[in-house]
Amino acid sequence: MAVLDRLFNFFIPVQDAEPEAIAPAPPTVYETRPLTDKQLNEVLKLNLRCFKAGENYTKHTFSYLLGEPNSLSYRIVTPNGQMAAFIFVMTNAEDGTGHITTIGVAPEHRRRGLANKLLTHAEEALRTRGINVVMLEVRAGNHVAQNLYRAFDYAVVQRLPKYYNNGEDGFLMVKSLT
Repeated sequence: MAVLDRLFNFFIPVQDAEPEAIAPAPPTVYETRPLTDKQLNEVLKLNLRCFKAGENYTKHTFSYLLGEPNSLSYRIVTPNGQMAAFIFVMTNAEDGTGHITTIGVAPEHRRRGLANKLLTHAEEALRTRGINVVMLEVRAGNHVAQNLYRAFDYAVVQRLPKYYNNGEDGFLMVKSLT
């Protein structure tokens, strides 16, 4: 039985029983920059810190997104170049749609408007490319993110039953950029 437990723990990472205590970062200024394959390892590490619920993207997924010509990716950095937040958006010029695939903010930099800054920047970039509609998925239980998206005029258009790996429902939210 111990062998099976060890094998199981090899494939399923052990999660901490108590959440990590996060001390807020000191006040700073932030800058939005493009996110490129040069920051792959940094975005991987930040992604793991942002999404503890097991919905982390893999290195393969981020490599794909960073190399895909129809993908937009941005990061917010501190003056010393540390990544504090990121966003990835896929575009489809043929039908004029954009899809926010992921957005993450480092726990110590939350509640400073960084997600607002990323959404604003991404939406401006989408408009510049002639994208008229943007969509995203959000966990049904993530009320903080839903409130952010509603403040940006995203509307829930569909419930996605058991959308996430843990069986949690999601919401498809959509916004017109015209």
